[in-house]
Amino acid sequence: MSEVVIRADRLGKRYGRADALRDLELEVPRGEVLGYLGPNGAGKTTTIRLFLGLIQPTSGRAELFGLDAQRDAVRIHRKMAYVPGEASLWPSLTGAETLHLLGRVHGEVDDAYLRELVELFDFDPSKKVRAYSKGNRQKINLIAAFAARTELLILDEPTSGLDPLMEQAFRRCVRRAKDEGQTVFLSSHILSEVEAVCDRVGILRAGSLVELGTLEEMKHLSAVSVEAEFDGTPPDVSRVPGVRGVDVHDHRLRCQVTGPIAPLLDALSGAGVRELLSREPSLEELFLAHYGRQEENADVVAA
Repeated sequence: MSEVVIRADRLGKRYGRADALRDLELEVPRGEVLGYLGPNGAGKTTTIRLFLGLIQPTSGRAELFGLDAQRDAVRIHRKMAYVPGEASLWPSLTGAETLHLLGRVHGEVDDAYLRELVELFDFDPSKKVRAYSKGNRQKINLIAAFAARTELLILDEPTSGLDPLMEQAFRRCVRRAKDEGQTVFLSSHILSEVEAVCDRVGILRAGSLVELGTLEEMKHLSAVSVEAEFDGTPPDVSRVPGVRGVDVHDHRLRCQVTGPIAPLLDALSGAGVRELLSREPSLEELFLAHYGRQEENADVVAA
């Protein structure tokens, strides 16, 4: 059985009358990359602050490496690296000096890997921090965290400010960390990022974990998308069981199917189908299946 690196036992945080996090039950085994998804205010950052021991829980308990996140924070931080979404660094230091300082904070640094990361992220360490863009300041945090080779990486919106090429570099680093047995807790709202690197995904909504599983296990959250082109006018499938979101344009029909697809295929047969495509939902579609437009009116606490 794999060692559990992160464990939350009925973990909760309340601010006044509002619950930022409710009864979180979660286990992250060693070597797993867990994606933690949710819109702004869902409770993602609150969860991370509880794991880091920065705030006290209202209820329940958080453990990292079998140690209490509150009482044993110093011991825990020796075995982990944290990357926040906003880089708060020392403006008068150079990039190289900042990397050296952060390396000393982490305790150990793989110098060869650090040099490799500097090149991978196309980072110029000679400039003062005040001269860097937001993306380049974020690179400093990422390079320092990955170069430390810690057992656990906690990443809170880590690619904020990075361009698409650097996001690809980040994904390579996460995959390498996993290959080397590191555990990664990745909080993000970038769905493609989570889909590309994570073993499991947790969806947080208004402070509650509403889904947790692999992408395959979560396919039930969304309908299969079907697109068909016809020789003539597409048939009316709006009353076929499980079919919704029907859109007809000229000779092309698009719809979504929940449950068995056979009734739709029966309705389409004999209608002169020229082309038929179906596909499984992406992580973005899974996410939207949970949230849709309801989140626009949700009363949630900013995390």
